[in-house]
Amino acid sequence: MSLDTAMKFLKIAATILCSALLLAGCGKESSSAAETGKTAAKAPVTTSAIEAEAKGFIVGAPMSTRTVYVFFDTQCPHCAALWQSAKSLKSQAKFVWIPVGLIGEKSVAQGATILSAPDPISKMEENESSVLAKTGGVGAGSNIDAQKEVVKKNTDLFNRFGFEGVPTIVALHAQTGALVTSEGSLPPPELAAKLGLQAPAQ
Repeated sequence: MSLDTAMKFLKIAATILCSALLLAGCGKESSSAAETGKTAAKAPVTTSAIEAEAKGFIVGAPMSTRTVYVFFDTQCPHCAALWQSAKSLKSQAKFVWIPVGLIGEKSVAQGATILSAPDPISKMEENESSVLAKTGGVGAGSNIDAQKEVVKKNTDLFNRFGFEGVPTIVALHAQTGALVTSEGSLPPPELAAKLGLQAPAQ
């Protein structure tokens, strides 16, 4: 095999790997809590249950009738990728980002820190940029015990639904009204199509 042929092969392989990673998600930490969530009967996934039981922060059009719920873990690079993808769609919907603690206690503390921040969006941006840069995310804030309990309740709901990885999107399709669930990150055009929104300008 010539050097040029070998380099072309490596570039193709890298492209395929990047695509696979983009569509992937972060799985649950191996723990008794996670196993309990797996073995219990799955609860039906509904947006009304999420609205009633989960707590997150809003990004986008707060008065929009289109609501997109996103379960995320602060340590998940795929969640950070979806955070970037969703920015181009925030004028069309209200995105509610719901922190869960699947990867470990650090995720719980960081999720609580974001929820308790005066500006959760800025704190989330700081965290996701750090995760993409592989520098670990934000440090834990102080006086976040109450918000840690919120993150744990979010995680319990996530497990009751039987989801396996983050990010997980739950929404009603903007055109048909059908329930949409999707695990893993998506680039902006595919995310818009999944949600029934207008594709962002290239």
